[in-house]
Amino acid sequence: MQVQDVDLRLLRIFVAIVECGGLSAAESRLNIGRSTISSHLSDLEVRLGLKLCKRGRSGFELTEPGRVTYQASLELLQQCEAFASTVASSKNELSGRVTIATIDTMVSDPRCGLARAISALKARGGNIQFDIHVCEAREVETSVVNGRSLVGLGVSRHQLRGLDYYPLHNEYNYLYCAQGHPLFDLVESDQSKIEKDNFDRDSAELEALLAEAEVITSNYLRDKEVRNDGLNYQNSAIAYHDEGIAHLILSGEFIGYLPEHYASYWVDKGMFRAIQPEIYAYQIPVMLITSKSNTASPLAEALIEEIKRVHAS
Repeated sequence: MQVQDVDLRLLRIFVAIVECGGLSAAESRLNIGRSTISSHLSDLEVRLGLKLCKRGRSGFELTEPGRVTYQASLELLQQCEAFASTVASSKNELSGRVTIATIDTMVSDPRCGLARAISALKARGGNIQFDIHVCEAREVETSVVNGRSLVGLGVSRHQLRGLDYYPLHNEYNYLYCAQGHPLFDLVESDQSKIEKDNFDRDSAELEALLAEAEVITSNYLRDKEVRNDGLNYQNSAIAYHDEGIAHLILSGEFIGYLPEHYASYWVDKGMFRAIQPEIYAYQIPVMLITSKSNTASPLAEALIEEIKRVHAS
């Protein structure tokens, strides 16, 4: 089929539907109503002669032709953006869409230079569009692999083929409890070490309560296989993002690991306390994640250059 401007628009809508997980979820991203989105999707199916997805009471699900079309759409739209970027560079301009995938709460880390990199890149090209997708750690890598994002900022347990990983800085993580948890007052006693008899008694009680405390399981590289800390992981509390972990800790029912820069908000308010930080702590290297095959465009090169520069300064 001959690809026309209207086809590119329909493909962009289709990609947004897939990435949002359905028509209703895509409304806010596309800023159009569900009925209009459904009409555009039907138009694309007629244009291609394919049934792209199943939609109804059972939910949204791609067909096999839909999965193939989604991947092909990503490649085509990526090539269109690379073309626009290359043409703009011939006029010594940077132009196009900058897509960045990042793990959550990075904005609270003073060592994260993403905002400065965006500012520097914007100064180099007034026609640049920015699209930042905040997601779970594994999604960051997937987003870069499939070409959805030019770069990712995240962590990686097992580095994937086809991706390059450039270390930016280390994120420090500690084990926290909140007001209302049995450990909260004992942590204060442990840190103050005022009277030896009280300290010995409280330390024994702390160790007993720590052995019983339910620890939040997180798929953001914060699992017991990585830490091997011997704590009580019952899988009664699971979170995929730092914000979810914070909610669970704030309940006073669970303890969990959080980045120091993120937890400091509640620590400063006297709502969180770190539990034996000399023992229960670890570091995660935050990486700039790029594709080996998707960094040839001038815009991608400029973005990577600025991110590396601001983190080196």
